[in-house]
Amino acid sequence: MEWIFEPWPWYVAGPLIAFIMFLLIFIGKQFGMSSNLRTFCTMCGADKTASFFNFDWKSQRWNLVVVVGAALGGFIGAHYLSNDVAVAINPDTIAILKDLGFNSAGSAYLPDELFSLDALTNVKSVGLLLLGGLLIGFGARYAGGCTSGHAISGLSNLQLPSLIAVIGFFIGGLFMVHVLFPLIF
Repeated sequence: MEWIFEPWPWYVAGPLIAFIMFLLIFIGKQFGMSSNLRTFCTMCGADKTASFFNFDWKSQRWNLVVVVGAALGGFIGAHYLSNDVAVAINPDTIAILKDLGFNSAGSAYLPDELFSLDALTNVKSVGLLLLGGLLIGFGARYAGGCTSGHAISGLSNLQLPSLIAVIGFFIGGLFMVHVLFPLIF
């Protein structure tokens, strides 16, 4: 059982992802998490107010199982299949994060300064989370999909727009970490 508590190496996890993608391509399906938001909105009646939501959501029920599986798998993995709640990150990164005020860096999976219940009383933390969620939602819609959809499914299908989107995700992430993050904190 000890092997399941450790991160799986790329030569195990990569082929498993490739196998799942092959199966999805073989049966004519595409994977992506952000497309489920459209399905949820349509299920709740958004198709009555916006034509974007007017589609057969029942054909996407299989993808909703992915959302349930991701949430359930994350819970099981975090609570039952993990020895340590800390993320193994570089000690230099921990020092930099602590200088920026993240004292839980290296000891918690998510920074307590942003994701604890106490953070909900901090106007700056709530504002950052709301703005970040809005930008991620807008970005996923504007890019025609999220990181998982483009990086896993789109690149597997050799789609040029997905390659461009993934390059943009990396550039945006680097810009955020090296330029905006120090300004915000």
